[in-house]
Amino acid sequence: MRITWWGHATTTIEDRGTKLLTDPVLTARIAHLRRRRGPLPLPDAGECDAVLISHLHADHLHLTSLPLVSPDAALVVPRGAARLIHAEAGKAYSDRCIEVAPGNQVRIGGLDITAVTADHDSRRLPWSQYRAQALGFRVESSPSVWFAGDTDLYDDMTAEVGPVDLALIPVGGWGPSLGEGHLDPVRAAEAVRRVGARYAVPVHFGTFWPIGCDWLKPELFLPPGDRFKAEMAAVDAGVKVEVLVPGESTEVVRP
Repeated sequence: MRITWWGHATTTIEDRGTKLLTDPVLTARIAHLRRRRGPLPLPDAGECDAVLISHLHADHLHLTSLPLVSPDAALVVPRGAARLIHAEAGKAYSDRCIEVAPGNQVRIGGLDITAVTADHDSRRLPWSQYRAQALGFRVESSPSVWFAGDTDLYDDMTAEVGPVDLALIPVGGWGPSLGEGHLDPVRAAEAVRRVGARYAVPVHFGTFWPIGCDWLKPELFLPPGDRFKAEMAAVDAGVKVEVLVPGESTEVVRP
């Protein structure tokens, strides 16, 4: 299996001749956020058989990036998200949506994908009419993969997600604070321990930051990846952590 991190929560999971693209943000900007590290993802970053969208927030369901994705790729989205996509991007995109809720399974190419719970805000914006339960995704392969999306720890995480071989785990954010429904490096290490992963790749850090705020809380921009690696070593030294830079890939084999 080949994993490529394009920055933030955008990754390509490639196995058995199938490419899955998670939460694609393939541009230099998300509203008031700008890409501060790494080049723009290459054009082939959008090549995939399916897109996995974890929730409605604009840094995960980034409508501006959808035209940069393979035009025949399925869009696997939380139940209720197709209504927003239809209203904001049009029928050509909403017709490609496969809506799922926790426990639902879809097959894309040679891979089975199961939607799992994520403890995170369901709204598009605080005042938005659009809501859809946030998700993570478990990809059944060898190795198996958990793409957590955005989540906090929750009681049934072990039973619902684990055991899994590889965790693509969020360890930070895009600004000088990290609210409810997120994992910091310490809580991310606990999440990996709970699901029994033997490999982990930290994501959702060190990519986007508010324009004009480069000086604000720099310790929350790059350091979360290395902090997670150190915390994971303290929690379970048997877990192999790969801290990638945007555009870098790693290959993972079943433990």
